[in-house]
Amino acid sequence: QVHLVESGGGSVQAGGSLRLSCAAFGYAVGDYCMGWFRQAPGKEREEVATIDRHGSTYYAEVVTGRFTISQDNAKNTLYLQMNSLKPEDTAIYYCAADRTKWKVWLGDADYWGQGTQVTVSS
Repeated sequence: QVHLVESGGGSVQAGGSLRLSCAAFGYAVGDYCMGWFRQAPGKEREEVATIDRHGSTYYAEVVTGRFTISQDNAKNTLYLQMNSLKPEDTAIYYCAADRTKWKVWLGDADYWGQGTQVTVSS
């Protein structure tokens, strides 16, 4: 049974850093395309970053240069290192996984975590 568990969220001041983790169970992260998404109150869910099975990454323009997506196949875990955080980064962050890359890109992945709250104060 495949499931994802996020952790690492919290409250920080603007300019601070957080590292989110997404532990995967029931499959090997290296066999799936994975991504991070976020949803702020009153807004639609948006893609933050993705990584495919070859290690190629994509970042939303608003996080490029500040966030880094990575995965540790030995730990079967996906990460999102977030630096220079801004109040507009406040959201619930979700990780997602699917064997099909375009489904992750489109936010239609088969597997999703429960989300972890990130709050950035000014």
